[in-house]
Amino acid sequence: MINRHIFFRVDASYEIGTGHVMRCLTLAKLFTNFDISISFICRDLPGNLIKLIMDLGYEVHILPSSSKVSETKIVKNPYGGWLNVDWKTDVIQTVGIISKVTTNYCLLIDHYAIDSNWEKLFYSYTGKQIIVIDDLANRSHFCNILLDQNITNNKERYDDLVPINCVKFIGIEYVILRTEFYVEKQKVKERDGKIRRILVFFGGSDPTNETLKTIQILKKPAYSDIHIDIVVGNTNLNKELIKSLCDNVPNFYFHCQISYIAKLMRLADISIGAAGTTTWERCYLGLPTLTIETAENQNDITNIANDIGVICNLGKSSLVTKERIEQELNFLMQNPMKVIKMSQKALGLMGGNKLNNFIERVVECLIEQD
Repeated sequence: MINRHIFFRVDASYEIGTGHVMRCLTLAKLFTNFDISISFICRDLPGNLIKLIMDLGYEVHILPSSSKVSETKIVKNPYGGWLNVDWKTDVIQTVGIISKVTTNYCLLIDHYAIDSNWEKLFYSYTGKQIIVIDDLANRSHFCNILLDQNITNNKERYDDLVPINCVKFIGIEYVILRTEFYVEKQKVKERDGKIRRILVFFGGSDPTNETLKTIQILKKPAYSDIHIDIVVGNTNLNKELIKSLCDNVPNFYFHCQISYIAKLMRLADISIGAAGTTTWERCYLGLPTLTIETAENQNDITNIANDIGVICNLGKSSLVTKERIEQELNFLMQNPMKVIKMSQKALGLMGGNKLNNFIERVVECLIEQD
């Protein structure tokens, strides 16, 4: 049998966050069902998830960190600095790793700092298929397949950004969900609007420190009868302080770098968390959420989800006060019908998942190269 291989070019850091790596890990597990070998190419950045990837059994090729970024970085891309080196260096280092592989392979890129310049240079060296995961639609790509799992009012927004023969998978019907979400979906019960349990999760790193802001509210006596799950990732710089605070509040339950977030979402009555792609995980399980925008790229999808009524968006983190969070939380506690309607709309929004269509097309790309 021909040995087929997928390389993931993806990074995590305190600045980038953990979401890109986590969704690539989900895809990696799905691809192994097709007897495809998986390798990750990641730069050694502060707050990376290299150890986690290795612990899950995947090979990781580590790119060295750099204290200085060259002048030739992608200056038009506001995320260009996330590569930690200039883009040409990143391509050459990536090709240097891949060129040693003799198996049939393709490259899957999930990185806001990479655009068509990077991809064209990579292709000129290798001639291999390129798959891109993006949700910004703010730059051009040179790729065979593109996946954007977010909701959008404009499914043609990549038409002028990718080659005409690029196969596009756009919309929340292609949301990347781990197996645990499908399992928990079967156990979801209709919510009655009463708030007995709250889930607080602002992503793996929580760079704007929303978890601590929210804890200051929820530790008040008014919420002492509510079961409160506080979830953080290993890359959260305040995780020890958060754990200490949780240990001193009887109804607080601290969770760090867990594999059962879907279960906590199913059990919760509402959530307080970051906007972004986690929104669709919560919606898939019908979990109403008070969201806070912790990154600029979250604004568009959050506004759409808020207008539909599946979340209550509080706005940008820098503008959201503790008082605002408390006000909106109390409103939901006093209006169970609002909570019920949010849950129903969330469940109705997601519908069936078509991610397998994307997986199968990538596999076809590999087969076509045999």
